[in-house]
Amino acid sequence: MLAIAGMYVAGALVPLPASANEHRYHHAASGPTSPGISSILVDARTGKIISAHDEDVSRYPASLTKLMTLDLAFQALVTHQMTLDTRIPISSQAASVEPVKLGLRPGENITVRDAILAMTTMSANDAATALGQYLGHGSLTRFAHMMNERAHVLGMGRTRFTNPSGLPSPYQVTTARDLSMLTRNILCDYPQFQDFFEVTSFQFRGRTIFSNNGMLKSYAGATGMKTGYTNLARHNLITTANRHGRELIGVVLHEPSWGTAYTQMTAMLDHGFGGHVPMTHAMVEAANHPASPDIMPARPEVETVASRTPEHVTALPDSPRHEQAAGKQWVAQLGLYYYKTNARYAALKARRLHGRGIAQIEHVHRHGKDLWLAQLTGLTHDGAHDTCHAMNAHGRQCDVLRMDADHLAMLDTSEGT
Repeated sequence: MLAIAGMYVAGALVPLPASANEHRYHHAASGPTSPGISSILVDARTGKIISAHDEDVSRYPASLTKLMTLDLAFQALVTHQMTLDTRIPISSQAASVEPVKLGLRPGENITVRDAILAMTTMSANDAATALGQYLGHGSLTRFAHMMNERAHVLGMGRTRFTNPSGLPSPYQVTTARDLSMLTRNILCDYPQFQDFFEVTSFQFRGRTIFSNNGMLKSYAGATGMKTGYTNLARHNLITTANRHGRELIGVVLHEPSWGTAYTQMTAMLDHGFGGHVPMTHAMVEAANHPASPDIMPARPEVETVASRTPEHVTALPDSPRHEQAAGKQWVAQLGLYYYKTNARYAALKARRLHGRGIAQIEHVHRHGKDLWLAQLTGLTHDGAHDTCHAMNAHGRQCDVLRMDADHLAMLDTSEGT
C-alpha cells in the first residue's frame, strides 16, 4: 500500500534558476527537515482552522505536489483546453523519471483520464511529468512557473514549486497551511472531479492499479486526497473527509512513519467531527518519538470476513447489555477495521438507522494483524436483514449471520470505549 510511495530517489526535475527571492526557500537541516511534524485541520466550507501545529514551518511536499498539477489540469478541463479523452504524448524525459511510475515508454501516449487516475491512485511520476509537459506546452520549466503563479493566486505565500511530480528538489517547499488552501480550492472549485480522489483501483492496459491511500479504506467518511514520501520529506498525508454534511481537510507533514501519519490524521479528524480523541501536544510528541516502529499493512484497511478468531468484544455505551430474547440471535456484520474508533463509528451509525440491536466491536486477530470487527448483535432474522438492507442502500458493507447464544454472550463491559 503506502510503502510503494517510498521508492523515490534523489534527483530534481528542471530546477528553476537560483535567485535572491528563491534563496530564502533553500534551508539546511533547520528548515524543511527540522525535527517535529507540521499539521493543520480546516473546515472545508468556512476555511476556519480547527487545530494546527507548526503549520507555517517550511517542509518538502513530496508527492503532495501533484495536487497543484491536478489543480491546473482541472482548470484546463473546465476551460475546454483539453478533455478527459485527450491523449498526451510521453517524452523520453517523462519516461525516464524515477519510480513510482506506470512504466510508460517514449513515443507512447496516455489519456488525460488515465494520467489523472495514475496520479490520484499510485502517484505515478511519469504520468505527472507527461501531464505537466502537456500543460506547459512542452516545457517543464514553463509549467513550474504556471504552478507558482497559481500558488500566488491561491495565497500560498510560503510555497515554491519546481516540478509537477514532487520528486526531490531543494527549492520545492511548502507548508501545512498552504497545502490546506490548495486542497480547499480543489474541493470548492472542482467538485465534479472529486470521484478521481475516491478511486481505490482502476484498469490500465490489462493491469489493475491500486490506490496507495489507505485512509480511503480505514477512515469512515474519507474522500481523498493524497500521500507523499521522500527520504527528506518523510511521510506526508492530506485527507479530506465528510460526515453528516460537514467536510474537513487534514494535513500532516514530516511524520516519522506511515503508522504515526495515519494515527495523527485519524485523531485530528475524530476531534474535528466531535469525536473523543482530541489532538494534544502530548499526542504530537508521541508521534515524533514513537516507542516502536509502526508498520502499515500493504492491503486495504477494511475487509469483509467470512471467518475470524474472536478475542475480545466490547458493547458500546448507547447499547446497554440486556438478555438475548428468543429469536434474537442474528447479527448484522459491518466489516473489519484497523482502528477501533472507525469500527465504533460504524457500529453506532448502523444502530441509529432503526434503533435496534446491540452495537459492539470485537477485537480479532487475522493474518498476524490486530483488527476490530463492527457488528450489531441481538437482532431477529427480519431485523438483521432490514438493517443490512438499509446499510447497503447507503453504500455500506453489511452481512447477515446467525450466531449461537454463547458467542453473543461474549461481552466484556470492563473496557472503556
